[in-house]
Amino acid sequence: MATVLTVVGILVFAVGLLISIAWHELGHLSTAKLFGIRVPQYMVGFGPTVWSRKKGETEYGIKAIPLGGYIRMIGMFPPGADGRITKRSSSPWRTMIEDAREASYEELQEGDDSRLFYTRKPWKRVIVMFAGPFMNLILAFGLFLTVMMGFGVSMTVPTIGTVAQCIVKAGQPTDSCPADAPKTPAAQAGLRPGDRVVSFDGDRIGGYDQLQADIRRSAGKTVPIVVERDGQQVTLNPTIAVNDVQKYDGNGMPIKGETVQAGFLGFTPTSGVVRLGVGQSLDRMYDMAESGVKSLVALPGKVPGLWNSVVDGAPRDVDSPIGMVGAARVSGEVFSLDIPGTQRIAYFVNLLAGINLSLFLFNMLPLLPLDGGHIAGALWESVRRRLAQLFKRPDPGPFDVARLMPLAYVVASVFIGFTLLVLVADLVNPVKIS
Repeated sequence: MATVLTVVGILVFAVGLLISIAWHELGHLSTAKLFGIRVPQYMVGFGPTVWSRKKGETEYGIKAIPLGGYIRMIGMFPPGADGRITKRSSSPWRTMIEDAREASYEELQEGDDSRLFYTRKPWKRVIVMFAGPFMNLILAFGLFLTVMMGFGVSMTVPTIGTVAQCIVKAGQPTDSCPADAPKTPAAQAGLRPGDRVVSFDGDRIGGYDQLQADIRRSAGKTVPIVVERDGQQVTLNPTIAVNDVQKYDGNGMPIKGETVQAGFLGFTPTSGVVRLGVGQSLDRMYDMAESGVKSLVALPGKVPGLWNSVVDGAPRDVDSPIGMVGAARVSGEVFSLDIPGTQRIAYFVNLLAGINLSLFLFNMLPLLPLDGGHIAGALWESVRRRLAQLFKRPDPGPFDVARLMPLAYVVASVFIGFTLLVLVADLVNPVKIS
């Protein structure tokens, strides 16, 4: 049964990925048509065409490999300086430029002169290229909101899971107490598993992070703690001890091997599924977006770890990048977990939301052939023309993005190499969930 559920999870992920890609390309398609640009093709996937149908002037279709998609717009690049759009050079770099230029005019028809992409004002081109990633951002926002407010998220709650019997430093064994170890304040005060902390030193507790912060800054103080036990509120008065406890960074993540002296009560909290409000959900999504940007910046530094995981079989880092194959595998594992069905769905929706957020951030990089590269070209053209007007110089005309195609091929080669490395790592040394 677990194998069947794993396969189902992988198939469901593939469908979700196809929808995400189609949704992205729909953003480009709808805005291009809005501004009168002719779009001969709208395709989801790459490789051989599995199905297609022509409606109006656009062919809509699905291709065999669901790892991307595209729309074909006429006249993505302006003609060369001599007004020609056909190849005319023996230079390999120049040939790359003219190949790209010629491809953008492949399906030019009579009457298309006024429907070319490059003839649209820069702000319209920015909207067309931004619309695709923006659709992914909208989808990510909706999916994250559904999970956080509808299903709820698994998080640490201010409810006592276990009570430590003696004070030991962070990282030391807690299953047995040394003979000279003092009792924890929690054990002395009579805290019990299942107690839910209602208030700490007069402050109403809304979450575990708040409780942890209150405990840490109350070292040496005797404070009243109100807990809910068997439907009744009970007040306890522990004296908070001083101990070496785990150190956390600015994002609340533990710093491996580092401790700090702070207040210590001596209990382990439980985890639970909590539905968040609108404000909490927005705060959490902001943190996730910020973390996504940092992860994107840190990608080059992940290459050695990925290489070692492939060549030497080194364990994958907890923040190791995964590709679509790895994400599909995780989706399969989620569906095979022995957890309630609603949690399986929530995990999957959260995974798909994360993929869409990543697609948005990745596509906004100002590099060709990504959407962000075309946006940067249109913005630079606008700046050039404004400067020409300001200094009363001739209009420099459209910025020839095709001239950057050699750089685009280099960028694409780097992306392909990194993608292949991640793919191999996902196959031979995959990230697994616990």
